Amino acid sequence: MRIDLISIFPDYFAALELSLVGKAIAGGLLELGIHDLRDWTHDRHRTVDDTPYGGGAGMVMKPEPWGEALDALVPADGPRPVLIVPTPSGQPFTQPIAAELAQAEWLMFACGRYEGIDARVMEHARTRMDVRELSLGDYVLNGGEVAALAITEAVVRLLPGVLGNPESLVEESHGAELAGLLEYPVYTKPASWRGLDVPPVLLSGHHGEVARWRAEQARRITAERRPDLLKAAELGNAELAE
Repeated sequence: MRIDLISIFPDYFAALELSLVGKAIAGGLLELGIHDLRDWTHDRHRTVDDTPYGGGAGMVMKPEPWGEALDALVPADGPRPVLIVPTPSGQPFTQPIAAELAQAEWLMFACGRYEGIDARVMEHARTRMDVRELSLGDYVLNGGEVAALAITEAVVRLLPGVLGNPESLVEESHGAELAGLLEYPVYTKPASWRGLDVPPVLLSGHHGEVARWRAEQARRITAERRPDLLKAAELGNAELAE
């Protein structure tokens, strides 16, 4: 897979050289390109923003630098990336979307700042590539870089060969084995720590009992923290039973 990230703060992405993403790059599983949007400006101040038409607070990122950047990075006669635009007004990013994006050969992130990117940039980009406007949640960040980091990590860890134990993917929150529920509590040695003991069932060696306990805990935690996920899981199971 190839991932390109365009931003006015390219140093933001130094963290991608660490941990599993960094190992994926070193191992040849991921090719990473980081680009400074200001390289496609032509004035002495390297301007990327201007006042919004219609009035209002804040500034809007100009279409010209974005258009030139996309033209330079995505030649007209070559392959097309999936262009991901992190924005609070986008579709909520989920594990199924991460799995879908992990099937792509090329992802590109357009990281906006200020009040966002001139809407014509995405309108024009849709004539050339698949544009996905995605949101991490119902809150606002200073820019798209944090979201791009999160989405990149969520996608890259799904690539074959990135995780040491692929079974981890189905046993975690939102994974296949838990049917979209949150993950159960996990423990390791020692069995007793500061007066707190590991649940006896996990020390019993009875795999069936352990599986039942984990399923119960997953449902309990999901009901407490994300009842919306529990309702969705129950609806899905009911549809399967019909």
